[in-house]
Amino acid sequence: MESSQKRFHGLVAATVTPMTESGEINLSVIGQYVDYLSKVQGIKSVFVNGTTAEGLSLSTEERKQLAEEWVKQARGKLDHVIIHVGSLCLKEAQEMAAHAAAIKADAISVVAPSFLKPSSKDALVSFLRDVAAAAPNVPFYYYHIPRLTGITAIRVEDLLVGIKSEIPTFQGVKFSDTDLLDFGQCVHKYENEQFTFLYGVDEQLLGALAMGAHGAVGSSYNYIGKTTKEMLDAFEHGDLEKAKKIQFLVQEFFSYVIGHGFTIAETKAILSVASAIPMGPPRLPLQKSSNEYLTKIIALMKSLGL
Repeated sequence: MESSQKRFHGLVAATVTPMTESGEINLSVIGQYVDYLSKVQGIKSVFVNGTTAEGLSLSTEERKQLAEEWVKQARGKLDHVIIHVGSLCLKEAQEMAAHAAAIKADAISVVAPSFLKPSSKDALVSFLRDVAAAAPNVPFYYYHIPRLTGITAIRVEDLLVGIKSEIPTFQGVKFSDTDLLDFGQCVHKYENEQFTFLYGVDEQLLGALAMGAHGAVGSSYNYIGKTTKEMLDAFEHGDLEKAKKIQFLVQEFFSYVIGHGFTIAETKAILSVASAIPMGPPRLPLQKSSNEYLTKIIALMKSLGL
């Protein structure tokens, strides 16, 4: 894999966790998954054990096994493997951070605790600092997803003030929120810090690119990564009309599926069809996608050319 100190660019697939029908993690297909992402979708970076991977529904041991397998299978095929090590338990997050360092992951990322929540910026930074310290030589990314954590009062723009002095390995943010004001101010004020800003709302990526996003992390890049790369290429070459056309198609897809209840179950089902790799059902409390809904989603994707 490439040097972890290089700034990420382009698309990062937020991976799913392959499971058997009985709900156990299925490590045996990850090699095929890596080949599919790299050869079919043109994706060279992955974000493992995050939201799409049902990370917080997995045990610490399962997450470590998955991290090991992704790093092993990605060697020589992918450029970056980012391991999400966030947990409600600080000790478990530190354990997974140290493990990620030991297996030579390219970076780690941490989401804010979402049950007993940090009450202030200082409390959140203290938590992140203590996790990062367990992997002192591994690039660190904050994972901002307030829709799920419920932490809406701590803006990323404010969080970044002085953060490098607290977390020397801090490299950037996975910004999974629709607040482009906060995102834009982060890019504007901290571009010279060499922070990397990866946007995490697939259906409005083009707007974030216009504001200076360096790349994106998303679940849809598992199955429409190649199409989304065409949008990035068009934007980089100044063909805004082509970029808008692709983004509007992606938005049409998301507008339908979000309105009809789109979950990780549907992501796994679509990916199973697209890749011909059995990704299995989600883990409870999530429910398996219905065949009827999946059929409608696949038909919509075909009609949109996705």
